This record gives sequence, C-alpha cells and structure tokens, in this order.
Amino acid sequence: MNSNSISVIDLFNMESAIATEFRRLLNLLQNPSDHRELKSILITSAMLSEGKTTVSGFLALTASRKGLKTLLIDCDMRRPSIHKLFNMPREGGLVEIISEGTAAKNVLKKTAIDKLDIITAGKVVSHPSEVFDSAAIGRVLGEMKFYYDLIICDTAPIIPVSDPMLLAPEVDGVLIVVKAGATQRQIILRAKEIMAGTANKILGVVLNNADNSLPYYYNHGYYGYEYGQTPTGARRSRTGEKGSEGSSDGKNNRKADRKAEPKPGNTIS
Repeated sequence: MNSNSISVIDLFNMESAIATEFRRLLNLLQNPSDHRELKSILITSAMLSEGKTTVSGFLALTASRKGLKTLLIDCDMRRPSIHKLFNMPREGGLVEIISEGTAAKNVLKKTAIDKLDIITAGKVVSHPSEVFDSAAIGRVLGEMKFYYDLIICDTAPIIPVSDPMLLAPEVDGVLIVVKAGATQRQIILRAKEIMAGTANKILGVVLNNADNSLPYYYNHGYYGYEYGQTPTGARRSRTGEKGSEGSSDGKNNRKADRKAEPKPGNTIS
C-alpha cells in the first residue's frame, strides 16, 4: 500500500456523467427483464485492457453509495488490480481462502465507504491456474450472500484463460466489458463461443470508451449534461445557445465539454 497514492473512492464523483451511467447500469441489474435475482455478478472482458476492473470498481462504488451492502472480490490472480484501484495491500485475500483455508470473514478489507468491503486477490502464486478453484469461490459467494446485497467479481479476460468460463456457473450473471474502437468483432465472437456453455448467465455488454469511437451525439457534452442551479452571476452555456466565448452555435463549448469528459468507463450500454 502506497501512503502517497489515492484511492478511486477519492476520485469518483457521484454527480459526474460517468456516475449517471453506472446508476443506470445498476438499475438494470436490479430490475432484469426476466425478474431473476442478481446478487452475484461476474465482470470480465474478451481481452486485456478493456476496462473491466474500472467498471467493477465504479459499479461497486455506485451500489454501495446507493445503500446496497456490497462486496467486491478480485478473482484475477494473474494480473490483479483491485488492490491498486483502492490503494490497499494485495496480500490476505482470495488465494489465502483457497490455498490455506482462511475464513472469508478474516480477509475482508474495509473501505472508507461503510457499505463497501473488498476481498483482494491475495498473495502472488507461481501457478495461478493450479490455485484457481471455481467451486471454492462458489462456496465463498454462497456464504457471503447472507451478508451482502450485491457481490461483484472482477475476473480475468475470457480468451487468454479459462477462469471466467469456469466461474460463470457459480454466479447469477455475467457482464462483458468491450472497448469501443479497439476490440475486434472476431475477438468478441470468439469470447461468446467460449462462454456458450453459460450463455444463459450473460446479462449483456458494457461498452467502454464510446466517446472516442461513436458519433459525438452519444456523448453527454452534446446535450449539455450539467444539470443544476447556476451560481449567482455566472452564465451557463448550452448547445444551441450563445456560449461564454461568444460562439453563436455553442460549438466551442461542445469541444470544451468533450475534452473535459472523463475517459474510463464513460458510456454504458
């Protein structure tokens, strides 16, 4: 743990455009079309660097701040990142539960948010594939469901390793993160084929990085996202109105909004 680093908790603004999208995602998970109960969610991606850990962390923050008792588990033993995201020690986590028989309650890590707890990946192991035990993780999930409203499992990517496919039967649903403009269609289809045996668990796709790949009207800046009271003496510029720099069509303001919009996990679909 680096005392000079800050946690994602300090950066996540519940009034931001990103937070709005995650509240929408959470609402969809709480009200699925087939009316099934979703208490444990596996979040994965087809390949590396698509934003699955960021999505896992932001969803956990959103759920806990909306009053849900939430547990975030780092199930990626090869390239774990949850401990970095929340600035906490990696050791004392899932590996210790599986390989040493440590009780899950003894490795829970508290956060600055009262309703959010974390189980990190645990100590470094030489052969993660030999340690990873989906049945053991399933037992942990079964136990923790008595104490938490929502459990989120950040898991390794689908194509490089078999972990997501093995763990999917143990959870209530699976979300796949796709990086817009980066993940090739063939790769997504291959991931779908691998997960075919648990297709009934797949809830949908979280589209990440959309504002860099889709038309501008998919971005919050196009609509003038900021919605609230304007401080006395201040002027608010909106699309189609005269902007603060004298732009008659709001073009300058839209460009500024687009540059200012945070990038990771910014659009959910």
